[in-house]
Amino acid sequence: MSPTAKPEEMQTLALSEWEFSCDLEVDYGSEEHASIAYAALAVDKELQPDKVKRVMAVSNGTLSVHFEAVEARFLRASFSAFVDILTLTTKIIEECGTKNQLS
Repeated sequence: MSPTAKPEEMQTLALSEWEFSCDLEVDYGSEEHASIAYAALAVDKELQPDKVKRVMAVSNGTLSVHFEAVEARFLRASFSAFVDILTLTTKIIEECGTKNQLS
């Protein structure tokens, strides 16, 4: 899914029969920062795609993430690991800025 995915695409998983789900939104304040975070996080695929699914999208400077899992423990583990990487990614964006800010 591209960083400019439409909300309808985000709902694709929501209509499935997976029992446990949650959503996370992070407002980066700019499309550029949200897209950088998306690109950094998109390379890490779920380790158990048969048990956990994750869909990400960027819209109006906000990174949206939808998780679904077959069991609560898989959802918790996946969400927790993702938030750890998201936190690191966000700190790097805040500390290093972007090319436009460094010029």
